Amino acid sequence: MSTDTVKRTAADGSEAAERRREQRGWYVYDWACSVYSTSVLTVFLGPYLTEIAKAAADPDGYVHPLGIPVRAGSFFAYTVSLSVLVSVFVMPLAAAAADRTGRKKPLLAVAAYLGAAATAGMFFLEGERYLLGGLLLIAANASLAVSMVLYNSYLPQIASPEERDAVSSRGWAFGYASGALVLVANLVLFLAHDSFGVAESTAVRICLASAGLWWGAFTLVPLKRLRDRGTPAHEAGTAPRGGWQQLRSTVRDMRRRPHTLAFLLAYLVYNDGVQTVISQASVYGSEELGLGQSTLIVAVLLVQVLAVAGALAMGRLARAYGAKRTILGSLVAWTVTIGAGYFLPAGAPAWFFVLAAGIGLVLGGTQALSRSLFSHLVPHGKEAEYFSAYEISDRGMAWLGPLIFGLTYQLTGSYRDAIVSLVAFFLLGFVLLLRVPVRRAVRDAGNPVPDRI
Repeated sequence: MSTDTVKRTAADGSEAAERRREQRGWYVYDWACSVYSTSVLTVFLGPYLTEIAKAAADPDGYVHPLGIPVRAGSFFAYTVSLSVLVSVFVMPLAAAAADRTGRKKPLLAVAAYLGAAATAGMFFLEGERYLLGGLLLIAANASLAVSMVLYNSYLPQIASPEERDAVSSRGWAFGYASGALVLVANLVLFLAHDSFGVAESTAVRICLASAGLWWGAFTLVPLKRLRDRGTPAHEAGTAPRGGWQQLRSTVRDMRRRPHTLAFLLAYLVYNDGVQTVISQASVYGSEELGLGQSTLIVAVLLVQVLAVAGALAMGRLARAYGAKRTILGSLVAWTVTIGAGYFLPAGAPAWFFVLAAGIGLVLGGTQALSRSLFSHLVPHGKEAEYFSAYEISDRGMAWLGPLIFGLTYQLTGSYRDAIVSLVAFFLLGFVLLLRVPVRRAVRDAGNPVPDRI
């Protein structure tokens, strides 16, 4: 073996080792921030902030942020909606700065620690401080959105085309495992708060704040291991554009790649169904099936645990059959699962747990493989820009599924009809994705085409 060959082999081995080190650091950010989504948004903050708003309400049940009359029971939902609008505004600004300066890591640090600080600050929510709760929620949600744009944009840089399905799946698995672990600890404190000598409200505030501390502490790992890389624009000294100007430029660039846009449309449709199932399943369980809060919390925990196994298993399937086929298979599973949900008997927790298990097994894999498949369709040097459009489009469509769910209930008076109406999102998403020529889309983006995709 020649000296040059030995040197190349050593260099390749060193590069692979460095890439694996970055991948392990990348996984940990999902481990860090997913606790916020699970413990704060899904379980504790909604009911608690609603109680605080009701305590501050006038005799007619209204609070008046900025002089605007708002029903106390709607304050949390409206605040979440406002946080989406703020996110849509700031994501393109951060993405443009990341791609044009080549400095993603400092921006990731700012977004992560602003979100972690806002979440930790929720410890001070008590009495009638509903406005403080709203501001902290907006700051945390917007920060999470920005950080996820930057986090996702690292995927094409730290994983070869053949590795991305597995790497993306492991990231989601880490996040769901973290969410389940912390949720168990939170529930022990919440359910046994008397044994710990704290009031129930104090236990909730500790659970909220602990998510922020967890987020901030584990973010240190990816900040240490991930490294910035200069983009072609950065290396050429191209002047940064404004965020919205950059977003318009990205959309125009995507129009020259119609197959990338076609995949994005399919993703928006079926992912809206996924997000609506996540947000409305507890309403279906409580209102239509008559299940108690403890049953719903156990179901959330079951989803988190099984999503770990599901994400890893679907990552393995993608290696054998390709990401597109695996996602298509998951959409069939979603359709069957949600269709079966229509027939669940009321007052039967066991069958609701079966439904939760079905959701958990396909949830993480669908999201993880969609992310990795999209990463193949992103031109080099435009990762943050394209993932910003990916996140903005995702959030911009997030209202449609709940609207269809709500309108169906309003017209029929049945949550069963409302939940089964979501099947349309998975069926249409399946048809749209089936028509996307992903190999051609990868080539159009200027990227190497993996053996299986």
